[in-house]
Amino acid sequence: MVLALFVASAPNIGAAESLAGSKGDVRFYPYLPATADRPCTKAYKAYVAASGHSAYATTPYSRVRSLYIMCGSRLNAPSQKTAEDMAMKSCQATRSHYKVTTGGACEIAASK
Repeated sequence: MVLALFVASAPNIGAAESLAGSKGDVRFYPYLPATADRPCTKAYKAYVAASGHSAYATTPYSRVRSLYIMCGSRLNAPSQKTAEDMAMKSCQATRSHYKVTTGGACEIAASK
């Protein structure tokens, strides 16, 4: 009995490229507090480090209207669209939890 094994190799076939370290599609650069231990700074850094489809949503920062930002993220989702939807839900839930009325609505800042 003869067993033959045929192996074909082509670049990027069957292997997904890691998105780790990529900022993805940046719609606007979010305001991030200078201190690395702030929740939104941690969430954004985790977004950039994530290897799969991910998104980061935040409220716009305006010193005139508010002194805070709210954010939400979704890491390693099945698709970029799913990541965006879940990041928006996370950001909106944070706004609802804290019952804020100023600072603007959540927006997707970046997704990949």
